[in-house]
Amino acid sequence: MPAIVVVGMQFGDESKGAVVDFLAEWADLVVRYNGGSNAGHTVVAEGSKYKFHLVPSGAARGRRCVIGAGVAFDPEVFMEEIGALRDKGKGVDVLVSLKATLLLPYHKELDASLAGESLGTTRRGIGPAYQDKMARVTGLRVKDLFSGDFAKKLRKVLELKEAELRRANVLRGNLEDYYNELLRRAEVWREFLRPFIGEDHVEVNEAIARGKLVIFEGAQGTMLDVDHGTYPYVTSSSTVAGGACTGVGVSPLAIDAVLGVCKAYTSRVGAGPFPTELFGSEAEYLRERGGEYGTTTGRPRRVGWLDIPMLRYSSLVNGVGYLAIRKLDVLSGMKRIKVAVAYEIDGEEHRIAPPYAEEMSRAEPVYVELEGWRELDWRSIVREGWESLPEEMRAYVEFLERELNVRTVMVGLGPEREMTLVAPALSELLGSLAGVRI
Repeated sequence: MPAIVVVGMQFGDESKGAVVDFLAEWADLVVRYNGGSNAGHTVVAEGSKYKFHLVPSGAARGRRCVIGAGVAFDPEVFMEEIGALRDKGKGVDVLVSLKATLLLPYHKELDASLAGESLGTTRRGIGPAYQDKMARVTGLRVKDLFSGDFAKKLRKVLELKEAELRRANVLRGNLEDYYNELLRRAEVWREFLRPFIGEDHVEVNEAIARGKLVIFEGAQGTMLDVDHGTYPYVTSSSTVAGGACTGVGVSPLAIDAVLGVCKAYTSRVGAGPFPTELFGSEAEYLRERGGEYGTTTGRPRRVGWLDIPMLRYSSLVNGVGYLAIRKLDVLSGMKRIKVAVAYEIDGEEHRIAPPYAEEMSRAEPVYVELEGWRELDWRSIVREGWESLPEEMRAYVEFLERELNVRTVMVGLGPEREMTLVAPALSELLGSLAGVRI
């Protein structure tokens, strides 16, 4: 029962989409288990750039994909993404869980008018949609869209939320007019979605039972997990590996491996603590070389040195056994590279990051310096294979492996699919699970 969870180990934007796309060559099923259209997974392949927000990244290879129950599902974004895939000539094979939370237009408007600015959200309506899900009486699911009494359910929800919608200036006119407009749009969503809906828990569990290779794709990163991240500067879902079980409906015993993804440095979008953050010319160098602008928002990302205490914490709560390092080429040209190996907080050393905004905001990084490496022909390095990796770059990778007690399976030396350098451990991982040799 080969099942791998791909999880971000930092603040999101670790290039998980590129890792999932690479692994999808051997996958039978790619499953998205959390978040919503606030995710931005970019895949560059075959001369095209794919920007996924809801659809799993396996779609770039035409793989069967599943959007799980744990997702906040925006039907309008889904329609746009399916249309974009079809425009690129890609076959679309996606199942949408009937249990997924239905994200409606007013959720996005509420997000924009309320907490979006202070918490640095993407304003995609994710928080308000999950808030309604937990409230239950105001939550709607994809299945409700196809029920005979959807109109009645929607009216009840709007009546319960009317005061909130008016306070936020979302509802300015007559409630009946707003209700009728939503019903009209819902009819369009319903007809478009009808061929896609199904039972995620049945499809995924049956695939695992048949020995199919299933890749679970997480959105955002560990430090943005609603329970285990730097609360309140977090997203509204379970971003950690355990979210794959609750977000789809599979047993923890079905997960064979957790593959953590990190950048060779750190980045963050929005507000919240960032112990290794850089400013000035060093920050601009990393930001421009790494193209550090949000896929979903276009906002410039905050950037900083690699943070080992954060990665140790992520390894701990996710059970990471394998590592994919992205954007290693971005550090090229630096003579010396700093890496934080511990924090000092109020005079006490911490080797594992405390996941609390207050403590992390007071953390002083304890750095070591490693040798940098010069710019090289990375395409040639990829062609020649793992052994051709420059000595200083290999030392950087091996340093991470020792500090985190993990095996590196691949490194990214550019944004394109073909710029992924495969390590021997990838063949070991896939061979042990699915009989695949790279």
